[in-house]
Amino acid sequence: MGIMLYPNDGDVPGLDVSWSYSGFHMFRQWLAEAEGFVLTEMHGYGGDRPWTGVSTTLTPLLHHPDDGGPDLTPAQCAAMLPRLEEIARRPPAGDDPDVLGGRVEDLRRLIAVLRRCLDEDVGLGFG
Repeated sequence: MGIMLYPNDGDVPGLDVSWSYSGFHMFRQWLAEAEGFVLTEMHGYGGDRPWTGVSTTLTPLLHHPDDGGPDLTPAQCAAMLPRLEEIARRPPAGDDPDVLGGRVEDLRRLIAVLRRCLDEDVGLGFG
């Protein structure tokens, strides 16, 4: 059982990126660290820090329920894309090289999914 992010265009066997729930949590922790904050300090992740206290275009991805919740809009996808591409080009140091390689590979796949969302003007679905 896990989570899949996909362009919500009705193309069931189409492009997607998926993780186990724990893998997705670790991926989002990594992105939050790249943005300069600790995800587990945030409201909804066991902490009390409000999301209004961080400034990142990645908030829609980081502060979205794993299951359910609305699709991210094409506008939200467009806003996140430049920062995600920057992280993929210059990933944060500190991870084991194999772990870092896997995260960057997942990030590149997510970037491809977001580009498809923009090309087709559809939302990013969580399933």
